[in-house]
Order: sequence, then C-alpha cells, then structure tokens
Amino acid sequence: MSDAPEVNPASAKNSEQHPLDALTGGAFSAETSGDRAARIRDWLTTQPSVEQLQEVHKELSARDKSAARAVRERLDEIRRTENQEKISVEWAEKAQALLAATPFDAAAAVAWQRDAAKAGAALSREPLSQFKAQFAERVKAVEDLQHRTQVQREVALLLAQRIEVLSTKSWRDAKAVLEALGSDVGRWQEQAKELTGDAAWGSVDSRFPPQLEAASAQLALVWDAFQSALAQTEAAAADESAPLPTVPVWADEIRVGRGLPPETAQADAARPAQARAAAPKSNKPSQEQVDAAKAALSQALEALKAETAAGNSKAGSAAVQAMRAAIKSHGRFVDGALVTEVHEALVAAGEADGWQRQNADKLREELVAKAEALLNRPEGQALGGRKIQETLRALREQWKQADQGAAANHALWKKFDEACNAAYKVVEAWHDKLRQDTTQAKSQRLALVEEIKAWAAEHASSEDWKGMGRALRQFAERWRESGHIGEKLFAELQPLFKQAMSAAEAPLHTAQKASLQRRNAMIDEAAALGAAPNLRIDAVKELQQRWQAEAQGVPLDRKHEQKLWDAFRKPLDEAFNRKGAERGARAPAVELSEHDRRVLEASKAVEAANASGDAQQIRTAMAELESVLKGQAAAKAEEIKAQAQADQASEAAETEAPEAVVAKPARPIVAVRGDDRPGMKKEASAPAGRPGERKDAGRGRDGARGDRGAPRDGRDSRGGDRDGARGGRFVREDRGPRLADPAFRAQREAMEHAQEALRKLAAQAHGEALSQLMTAWEKRDAEQLPSAQQLGGRVTVPVRAAWSSAIAATPKGDAAQALLRLEMAADVPTPADQLQARRALQLQLLTRRNDPSPQETWGQDAAQVLASTREEATARRLQNVLKHLLRK
Repeated sequence: MSDAPEVNPASAKNSEQHPLDALTGGAFSAETSGDRAARIRDWLTTQPSVEQLQEVHKELSARDKSAARAVRERLDEIRRTENQEKISVEWAEKAQALLAATPFDAAAAVAWQRDAAKAGAALSREPLSQFKAQFAERVKAVEDLQHRTQVQREVALLLAQRIEVLSTKSWRDAKAVLEALGSDVGRWQEQAKELTGDAAWGSVDSRFPPQLEAASAQLALVWDAFQSALAQTEAAAADESAPLPTVPVWADEIRVGRGLPPETAQADAARPAQARAAAPKSNKPSQEQVDAAKAALSQALEALKAETAAGNSKAGSAAVQAMRAAIKSHGRFVDGALVTEVHEALVAAGEADGWQRQNADKLREELVAKAEALLNRPEGQALGGRKIQETLRALREQWKQADQGAAANHALWKKFDEACNAAYKVVEAWHDKLRQDTTQAKSQRLALVEEIKAWAAEHASSEDWKGMGRALRQFAERWRESGHIGEKLFAELQPLFKQAMSAAEAPLHTAQKASLQRRNAMIDEAAALGAAPNLRIDAVKELQQRWQAEAQGVPLDRKHEQKLWDAFRKPLDEAFNRKGAERGARAPAVELSEHDRRVLEASKAVEAANASGDAQQIRTAMAELESVLKGQAAAKAEEIKAQAQADQASEAAETEAPEAVVAKPARPIVAVRGDDRPGMKKEASAPAGRPGERKDAGRGRDGARGDRGAPRDGRDSRGGDRDGARGGRFVREDRGPRLADPAFRAQREAMEHAQEALRKLAAQAHGEALSQLMTAWEKRDAEQLPSAQQLGGRVTVPVRAAWSSAIAATPKGDAAQALLRLEMAADVPTPADQLQARRALQLQLLTRRNDPSPQETWGQDAAQVLASTREEATARRLQNVLKHLLRK
C-alpha cells in the first residue's frame, strides 16, 4: 500500500463553484444525484421566474437529467397554465355572448360546455366555473319549463277525455261534476298563462309553444261545446217545447222523461230533413273545427313548402316540427286530399315516415304486439330490467307519434297500456334489486374504509414493508370488487377511501422514500467502482449484497425498481465487459481446426432453424450437429483400429525375423487427462486396489513382473490393449478431438436455444389443440376434435373416442360432479360457489376406498362434461382443468 495521500477527483471537481450554485442552493456542486434533486426541489419552493427555470434546466439537463426532471415539470406546468388561461379568456367571451343573447339558446349552452372541455379549458376554475354554473341554472330552468309544457299538454288531453266520457253518461251526472270540472279547466288555463308568462318562455324549443297553444284551443273548444250542450239539456228538461240537445244520450234521456220512446231509425226518417240536418251526430266534427283545422294545416304546409323550396328544410327542422304540431292538434278534422298533400310535403322535407294517417291502427296493433311480447319471450331470452325500461320508453314514444293526426283508438290503447304496465313490473323489481345492491355495496365499502383505518392504527409501528404492501394491494382490490354503485354515491365514497388509504400508506411511503435515497447512493457507488481503473471484486460483491438486502426489505413499484436495478447494474456490467475485453485482447488467438469450423457451421444452422419456428427443421438441424460431433469420434475409432492392426502386423514381422532390431514397447498408461472444456464433467478417479493386492502389482524387488503380471508390450492377459481398444480393464468414452472454446460454446448455446424453442413450440401446439377441442364442443362437431397425437401422450385412443362420441351426441346429463372430480385431479381451484360441493365430494371419496381416484378417471370425467350442455362458466372451468391435465 502506498503512503501517498489519496486524491478525490470529485472533490477537486466540485471545488469550482458553478455560476448557478448561488441561485439553486448548491445544486450543481452536490456530489450525488439525490442531493441535487433535493436541492432543486427546495429551490422550486421559492417560486423562481420562468427565465431562471429555463436557464437552470438548460445547464442541469446536460449534467443530471433525473434532477432536471422537476424543473422541466415546473416549466410544463407553467406553460400549461398559460395555455389554459388563454383558452379560458376565449371561452369566457363566448359564454358572455351566449348569456346575453335573447332568446337564450339552451342547446348552444350545452354545446359550449362540451366543446370547452374538448378544447382543454379549465371548467373547474374561475371564471369558467361561474359561467358553467350560470349555464346549468339557465338550462335547468328552460328544461323544467319544457317539461311543464309537456305535462300541461297531457293534462289538457285528459281533461278533454273526461268531458267526452261525461257525454256518454246521464246529463245529471255531468251537471253534478260541472263545478269541479270547471275549476280544473280554470286551473289549467291559469297554469298555461304562468308558463307563457315565464321569463324563460322565449328560450324554450320552438316546438313547445305550438303544442301548448293547440292543447289550449282544443280544451277551450271542447269545454265550450260541453257547457253549451249541458245548458241546452237543462232548458229542454225544464221546457218540453225547447229543442233537444245535440248529445244523443242526453237527448234520449230527455225524450224518455217526456214520455216518448228513444229515437230510432224510423223516427229519424220521419223527421224533416231540416231537423235531421240541424241535429248532427256527435262523432262528426263541426264546421268550425273543420275550417280551423284546414286553415292551420294549410298555413303550416305553405311554410314547409317554402322552406323546402329554399333548400333550408330538413328532418327535424322548425318547419317540420310546426307541421307535426299542427297535425297532432287538427289532423283528425281534415279530408284525405289535404292529408295526401301534407304527407308528400313531409317526405320531400326529409321525413321518411311522412303522415300515414291511414296506417295508424296498424302501427298501434304492432306496438301492442311488441308490448305483449316483452313478457312472452322464450326461456333463456328474457330481457333485463334496463332493457325493458328502454324498450317501454321507445314504445310509448312511438304510440304518441301514431296518435298524431289520427283518431284515438281507446280499445287498442287499453290493451297497450295494460301490456306496458305488466312489463313495467319487471322494471320495478329490477329497480328494487338495484337499490338493494347499491345499499349493500355502500355498506360494504364503508365497512372496508373502517377496516382500513383499524388496520392502519394497528400496523403504524410495523416494519414488515412487504406485508404492508401486500395488504394495501388487497384493500385496493377489494374496493374495486365491492359492487356497482352510482356515480354520485361513488363520488361521495371515493374521497373517504382515498383518505383512509393515504393514512395507511404513509409509513410505507416514508420507508420507500428512505430506501430510494439509499439506492441512489448505491448507484453512485456502483458508478464509482465501475469507473475505477482496477475493478475490486470484493467491493462489488459487498455492494450487490447490500442492494439485495435493501430490495428484499423495502419493496418499490416494479417498474421503478427495475429502472433502479438497471441503473445500478449498468456501470458494473460495463466494467466487467471491459475487463473481459481486455483479457481477451491479451489472450493469444485460437486457431480453429477443420472440425471446429464444421461444428460452428452446424451450430449456425441450428440457430437459423430456431429462428424459423419449425419444430421438424429444428430437430433436423440438431441431428446434423450431433452427427458432426459423433462423426469425428467415429473417425478416431477407425484410426485406433488401424493402429491396432499395424501393431499386430509389427508383432508378426518380429516373430518371423528375430534378428531384427526389437521395437521399443509402448509406454503403459498410468493417468488419463480429464476433459477440462467449459461445462464438461471431469472423469471419476481410478478405483482403489482390491484388498490384499500388492502395491507393486506383482513386481519383484528388481522391478520385474511375476508370471501373473501383464506383458511388457502393453497387452493384458486377455489380449486387450490397456487403453480399452479391445476390452481392457479401463474403458474411456471417445468423444473426438477437443473442441476449441468458440466452437464448444457455440454448439452448447445452439443446443440450449433449440431445446427452449422446442419447449415453446410444444406449449403452443398444446394451446392450439385445447382451443380446437373447446371449439369442437361448442359447435358439437366431432370432426374438429384434434387427434390423439395432437392432444398429447396422456390422451389414449379410447379416451379420444369417448370424447368424440360425447361431442357428437345430443347434450344430456349433469356435469357438476364430473367437473369437481376433474378439478381435484388437476389440483386447480374451484369457484367459490362450488367449494361446499367439492368438500362434500371429497368426504364421499374418502369412504369409497376401492373406487378409482379422480387422477385415474379424468378422461371419462372429461367425456361426461363434453356430453352435457355447454355453458360459459362450465367451458372456462373445463379449459382450465385440461390445460393442466394434458401437460402432465
């Protein structure tokens, strides 16, 4: 060790102060990235200007991007805030223009909020939040006014129906309710005046004022006719000379009171023509009604034609809506010629349905059939509560459209209303269940919040950070699975859950923050070790052990932890790679033999086959590589055999010519070098001698062998060579010449990659075969069932035949117990609702000692499941089971 003082280059570097250190509190001269980030965060609390932020970000991003991230985020936030302010000014001007417009456009106000949100305007900040509230208030007032208008229109229709029903009863009954009916009509007229006098009446949709006017005119017409007819009836009852009323029921009642028979066809024929003309039937409209209806429809028709000719009319326009309102109010009193003309005008304006008054009853019958079919659907095709509710709304809206401009059909309406009411009972039951589920989900979520609070108080001082993280993840999962609730209730409960989770996560977050600082410090240490000229292996191992202990003690987010690990490992990997490159540069170049080159070429062929993804091609390439390796060994065996034959020929020549010089005997083999190639095992040591055997192997004191010793020529007593060429005592596997390190590593990696590719292809084939099996079961087509070879070795031919018969047969039987046996055989979990049944079956199997186990009968159990009716839950369970069973 040198006694010279150690010089820290970092200290020398940091001795020169950066010009921005004074501004940022020494962020540029900090030694670690964590210190720089902490000082930058402290500096940001002083609210620096944009120019200062830009200058610091420019300098710091070139040195430490991690520390500069906070500065960049602050700049982005400032830029985003400025953009939002500009957008807010623009949309505030538009809002002021909409609020000042007369009349107020509710549709434009709703579109303003939608378009502002799309443009990125901050609707939750001032002044847009005020405009949003004002728009909501104005739109709500307009919508409420429109809703009240629709209610008034329906009330007017009901009052008109009450008056029509009274005309079919005794006039004395009508007189008894005259005062109450008059008060109702007067109250309706007052409410209609309140609607038209409202300040927001000018802002309602253009189709609502005509509807209210038509309803008011119709009610006034019916009420005036009713009062006039009742007054005429009272006068006729008091004076026999007074004319009879125009209401047939009341006229017959007066006639009976005078002692005359009810009017018949003969009596009506005996009456003068003028009298018959003066007494019109009650089911025919008066001439005033016909003239008013014709005038209203003609006026709307002219406006619609003018709009269509100008090219401004389209389906749903104001002119079309005005025509629809006129049809609804006066359509019953016009003749067929005007109906045809109106229908053609509506079709020309883009209304595909037009005005098909002649098909009103047909449409109503179809609607009645649809309403009755809501409850008379086949089993398994029943609609849910929400779907029935939406369908009922659509059917009632279609009925209203069918009523426009056509005479009412009370019989069909009664059937339709009864069918709708019967179907609505399902909707009410659905609403009740929804309320119960919401109440249960709310109580469950509140109980979970209390449980989180209790858990946080209990584990406030715990240091089991992994257990705490696992428990918190379970709490979050339970919150997500706590049942569906409405958006309003969710908005109330979500803050409570977040507050409880924040309190419970506080200790873990504190520990993670401290762990993050320690890991950043270790990353800096790893960078320093990697940059050192001499890599200290002991320091690297100690640092890695500290990192592993820290990672096991305090868990972080998986992605964040992976990034930290990559940053920690990168300088060390670079140092080791640099060291290996330097060692390789110093090592002498290895000269490859012809055999090594053939092995390298065969290894490249195996890698190419692996990339192709063809199992047969991979196996062929592996066989070629093995043949290359074994072919050289066979060549050496031939060489040894040829050498043995040469030795025998030499012995024969020595026997025939004893005077020839005798060749030096071969040196006996006393040791065998093991294979020291990477990844190969060394040969086992030679076995110890037998008990009682002499250490000198039968040699005398002079070193000569006894009679029982082996000959000096290298052959044993059985005529075999000592190297094992012909059955000697020691036999060594001949693996060919020793491969060079590049060739050996190439063939080993190629074989490993090939085996991994074959495993992946086998797993893929297994998944495809299982998918084909499930498809064959779903379609009940045995032809699509995979072969026994595709299904794997565990599926025998009889088992596949049983599966094929089960799939082709008509579904029958119950597969609940067979599914449980399959799940027991595969050792996979059973759904929670079937756990009780599985425990009961396990108890039964314990009492049946001689019965085969589920592991032995899983093929028959699968056939029983395939023979039953397919359901989604059953299919998922069967697929999960077979995925495990077919691989074993």
